Amino acid sequence: MTRTAAIIGGGVIGGGWAARFLLMGWDVRVFDPDPQAEAHIARVIDNARRALPGLTDRMMPPEGRLSFHAALSDAVAGAEWVQESVPERLELKRKIYQKLQAHADPDAVLASSTSGFTPSDLQGCATTPAQIIVAHPFNPVYLLPLVEVVASPANPPELVDRAQAVLRDIGMHPLLVRAEIDAHIADRLLEAVWREALWLVRDGVATTAEIDDAIRLGFGLRWAQMGLFETYRIAGGDAGMRHFVSQFGPALKWPWSKLTDVPELDDALIDRIADQSDAQSGAHSVAELEQIRDTNLVAMMRALKWADWGAGAHLNAVEAMRPSAQPDITRPIVTVARAVPLDWTDYNGHMTESRYLYAFADATDRFMELIGCDAEYIAKGGSFFTAETHIRHLAEAHAGTAIRVETTCLGAEGKKMHLFHQMFAGDVLLATGEHLLLHVSLETRRAAPPRAPVDERLQAIAVAHAKLPRPEGVGRAVASVGDIAAQPG
Repeated sequence: MTRTAAIIGGGVIGGGWAARFLLMGWDVRVFDPDPQAEAHIARVIDNARRALPGLTDRMMPPEGRLSFHAALSDAVAGAEWVQESVPERLELKRKIYQKLQAHADPDAVLASSTSGFTPSDLQGCATTPAQIIVAHPFNPVYLLPLVEVVASPANPPELVDRAQAVLRDIGMHPLLVRAEIDAHIADRLLEAVWREALWLVRDGVATTAEIDDAIRLGFGLRWAQMGLFETYRIAGGDAGMRHFVSQFGPALKWPWSKLTDVPELDDALIDRIADQSDAQSGAHSVAELEQIRDTNLVAMMRALKWADWGAGAHLNAVEAMRPSAQPDITRPIVTVARAVPLDWTDYNGHMTESRYLYAFADATDRFMELIGCDAEYIAKGGSFFTAETHIRHLAEAHAGTAIRVETTCLGAEGKKMHLFHQMFAGDVLLATGEHLLLHVSLETRRAAPPRAPVDERLQAIAVAHAKLPRPEGVGRAVASVGDIAAQPG
């Protein structure tokens, strides 16, 4: 059964929430009286469709339905989750919650995107304070997994648990804040850096571009994968954090920063910041910068995914929670089902040739897992090595294209395993990959027969697949020019 979320306020954050829920298979209802809300959310969702599927190596759920509603009551009726993302004015938010509770289901979670107010602030005039919590995300909501969850004593533990479960279900990482505190955790850290940066610009010490370079070419890269404390633990050398604090702790008393002072944001300072910012990145529109940001985030998070670290470890954990269906061995086995990531495309705008091999290698790995040649088996000294590969490129695939690979086992004789992969986008055949593999003893690094039960499972699939029609293209060598011209696409 499709679940429903209501989004109240369709700005940058509300639009990001709409995209996150929608692409995770939820129906989404939006209420925003701004006549530009639909156009703005459409752009955010287009960005999400371009970027989000590339973070997962599995197929995402079918997209939910998006609808816009002129009446708040229509938007929230029957919704399981209501996300409020209206401007940061406490009086406005309280009025919204009074209206929400008159129409929302009594069991619905009412969550605020507020970056500064506490749940108790929001619950002040509410008829049912227990429903209202804080779920503070980060932009772009559809890519960044962190969401700060803040509860008050009025919120029952079961509601807080249910809220965290929903957020995990849509691929986010709920960080439960231990106490109600203005600006929560992350924004307090951001404000400290922002405040100091304003002073550096105000005093003429650095430009906006120089400050951004200091972050993105230096400590920002360290923070992206290890955070603050783990980074400083390493800085302490073999003695770790205790040595770091003893060595650099006294410097905290030196007047290096102005964290408790605020520069006056007069017209001169605002003009200086705006002018420098325009000179720094004004060659790109905001819409172009959004796509550049998303492309870079996907690339970095995919690198961390490979390393199983930081945000990448979170993405791997999300994938591991989604069970894989058991295959029907009487048919070609679906071994890959995913979208083409942004970093799989080349200068021609379609999937680069090395990534076809990458996808087919993933298909082979999945097939190996299915027959029992998994990490445990490999750790005991057996595996399959690829001896020969032939790939045909038949049609283009672009970023975001949903692809699947169907694998047929053409034979399993002694040490040999013969696989044929077919890559599809819908019903369109994009490519085929034919692979001959040898089972190898990792102790001798020589070919050796697979052990039971791997050999038994492999033989069972080979026997079942021998009854299938032989796929077109099996046994092909490099095609002639005439043969290529006759191919589809």
